[in-house]
This record gives sequence, C-alpha cells and structure tokens, in this order.
Amino acid sequence: MTEDSARHLVVGRLRKPHGLKGDCAVFPLTDDPATVFAPGRSVWLMNLGGEIERGPLVIERSRSYHREWLVAFRGFPDRSAVEGWHDRLLSAPADTLTPPEEGEVYLHELVGFSVQDEAGPALGVVTAVGEMPTGITLEVQGNKREFLLPFRKEFVVAVERSQRRLLVRLPEGFLE
Repeated sequence: MTEDSARHLVVGRLRKPHGLKGDCAVFPLTDDPATVFAPGRSVWLMNLGGEIERGPLVIERSRSYHREWLVAFRGFPDRSAVEGWHDRLLSAPADTLTPPEEGEVYLHELVGFSVQDEAGPALGVVTAVGEMPTGITLEVQGNKREFLLPFRKEFVVAVERSQRRLLVRLPEGFLE
C-alpha cells in the first residue's frame, strides 16, 4: 500500500458483520466516533501487526448502536463483502483527526517523554506504555533503576505535550 502506516492512528476495532447490507459492528477506540465514522470520511483496514491491508475505505453510512457503531463502506454492498474483516482494526491518518487538547496526549507519543517531579528534579524518561487491568502504566527509566508509574491524575499532574514532559507528584517513598 502507498499509505505510511506509521502516520495512522487506530480509531476502531471491527467486530463482525451486522445484517445483510454490508454493515460492520465497530468498537470505537476514539473519543469522537461521531466525527471519525461520519459518512464521507475515509478509514483504512489494518491488521494486528500494524500493516495497512486495504484503503481508503469511504464510509457510506454509520450510526451508534449500543456501545458500538454500525458502519457501512462504499463499494461493499453486502455481508459477504466484509465477512473476512472481523478482528481487524480501522485506522485514519493522524492529520485528519482532531488533535489532542491542552493537557492531553496520544498514548503512543508518551515514549520518550521526560518525567519530572513538579517540585524539582527530573526523574527519568518514559520507555514503554502498558495497559494493565488497573489502567495505563508507564515504564520510566530513572537515574539508578526503572520504575512503573500509573498514568493517573493523582500522580501525573500536568502533560506538557509541546515540551514532551510529564510533571508528576509522587507519594513519599515511591521511588525507594
């Protein structure tokens, strides 16, 4: 494919065909599915390895359906045309999506952010982002060792995206 998959962000997971007219059940992985899945917008089919398999797919119709969205694509008129797409991801070019607001960040951008105590010293650099049952956890390489930092508002007090820095407030003894 000619599209650079590194510049695409995942916006949904295809679950299964819905009905007979080519609609797909999509679990949204975006805060704004009404905009991302609006008729006329384009998305790309991506495998779990992050490779673009097909696209652009132009959205013909969409609507909210329980916790999911039902989406149909132009040129794919029936169930058999989309049958093999289950468990694939939908992505969109990052520059076509609404950028994060002040104090927000895309999770994939966090690797390489510096972590600094709000009262002073730099504590390390984010080396990995993980999803745990309790939420997002950052692996931080510190001066003497690495540590895990929950990405929660009681610990991360400010996200400075333009400076690629997280300001944190850690409880007494957290790093010991």
